[in-house]
Amino acid sequence: MSDARDQGTAARRRVLGDAHVDRSRADPDAWEAPFIDLITDAAWGHVWARGTISDRERSMMTLALLAGLGNIEEFRLHLRATARTGASREDVLEALLHVAIYAGVPRANHAIKVAKEVYAEMDAEND
Repeated sequence: MSDARDQGTAARRRVLGDAHVDRSRADPDAWEAPFIDLITDAAWGHVWARGTISDRERSMMTLALLAGLGNIEEFRLHLRATARTGASREDVLEALLHVAIYAGVPRANHAIKVAKEVYAEMDAEND
């Protein structure tokens, strides 16, 4: 494995959790394995593992970008990861306020609706 792969795998596990990473790697002959390698190396190994800003800050930026672009399934995944990145619910709301102004109210409105659903699920899981 490359340094980027090792660092990316560590960052991915730190942010998304072992269970998610293990599920994504469960089938070593998976058709999408080259894609998983690509995002592990590039997104996680070259960006998330940089250490120049905190996971909390990177998490907030990621959520804002995903919401602004309408990538709601990834938004859900990264919203759940805030339990590990340290981005609070208030932080997420601040990011979504930026989305409303810079990417559009409908995108932020949808992301807020989804965030409320995900937070309710997370709360129920923790009870």
